[in-house]
Amino acid sequence: MQWVWDLVVDNDSAVGKLVTTVVIAFTAVAIGSLVGRLASRRVDDRYRRYYVRKSAHYVVALLAVIGLGILWRPFAGQLGLVLGLITAGVAFAMQEVIGALAGWFNIVSGSIFKVGDRVQLGGVRGDVIDITPLRTKVMEIGSSVGEDTWVRGRQYTGRIVAISNKATFVEPAFNYSASFEFIWEEITIPIAYRDDWRLAERIMTEEAMRVSASEEAEAAVAAMIGRYPLARTEVEPRVFVRATDNYLELAARFVVPVRTARWVKDELTRAVLARLEEAGIAVASPTQDVTIRRPDDGNAQQDQTVGQALGR
Repeated sequence: MQWVWDLVVDNDSAVGKLVTTVVIAFTAVAIGSLVGRLASRRVDDRYRRYYVRKSAHYVVALLAVIGLGILWRPFAGQLGLVLGLITAGVAFAMQEVIGALAGWFNIVSGSIFKVGDRVQLGGVRGDVIDITPLRTKVMEIGSSVGEDTWVRGRQYTGRIVAISNKATFVEPAFNYSASFEFIWEEITIPIAYRDDWRLAERIMTEEAMRVSASEEAEAAVAAMIGRYPLARTEVEPRVFVRATDNYLELAARFVVPVRTARWVKDELTRAVLARLEEAGIAVASPTQDVTIRRPDDGNAQQDQTVGQALGR
């Protein structure tokens, strides 16, 4: 067996290099299989066990390739050139990974958001549940303006979305709950010109004041002014009136905690509609005046105007 060992340690002749190559290959296979089994035994989840085993195989294979490269030295004397080409190729192939790592550093150092914050990132709205060096995982919530979600409100859809951290450089990152955990909401109700719109305005103002979190928001605004050079903003509920061709548009603006916005808006809408119904004030809709002309007493014409309601 001494001659076999001599061939293994002989790295000058072609035969010796071939024998050493075979030994490295068999050793890599054996070590990869052993390390994969030992590593997978420490993991209970079968999916993570699969990835751990595959990762162990890849690491051992990479080490074997490096060893073979050192053995055969195909570019002896040009190590600097080889390393330069490899570095350039790796940088080009992993530009997305590098961008994601830079985005992770941007998130951590800039305090853009943290786990638990409600954000909009990469076109996805939701609560951050995990931040890794490459990706941010978000528990998605629905939106009344989004076309790719079936939940028409700020409630969970059940999907967990993984977003590359690079998105913090290429798109705006909206944070709904970092320093100010409140948002301004609005409900808009059209009132016909013939109805008592002042009473409708009073009803909407009273109900908006009942559900608004103005005191808590005022304290949060004061805390933000202590940290940022912001102008003091109004947090008290208000009702704005706008005249249109068909009706008066009453918009109640109020502030609520970001995570309860849909429930508060639902409660306010129900209460306002019930009180308007009690007051005999109907919700208006766009209308169109149609004039019908018919003969009367020979050449005389009688105009009759009919208001035809058009549903929204």
